[in-house]
Amino acid sequence: MTTKRVVLHASTAESLSRARRNVQNLLASRPNTEVLIVANAGAVSAALETLGDHTDQYLRLWRNSLIAQGLTNDKGIEEIEAAVVTLMELQTIGWAYIHA
Repeated sequence: MTTKRVVLHASTAESLSRARRNVQNLLASRPNTEVLIVANAGAVSAALETLGDHTDQYLRLWRNSLIAQGLTNDKGIEEIEAAVVTLMELQTIGWAYIHA
C-alpha cells in the first residue's frame, strides 16, 4: 500500500486550529500518513502564540510572514522560504493539498 501524503495550508488563526484538528483526526484514522501544515499570514502569529502544541512537529512557518509581521520564531518551528513554492513542490511530487 502506498504511503499517503497530505499538506494542509493554514493562513489564519482559525484555519491553523482546523489544520491541527485535521492532523490529529487523520493520524488517528490513518497513522502511516505523512502530513505537514504550511502556515502563512495570520496562522504564523497564531502558531507562535500556542504553547507546546503536539502538532508543532508537522508545522512549517513561512519566513516571509515572520519578517512581514516582525515576529521571532522562538519556538524553533521549522521555517520555509516561500509557502507557495513549498505547496507547489509538494503537490508536484504527489502530496494531496487541503486548505484548512
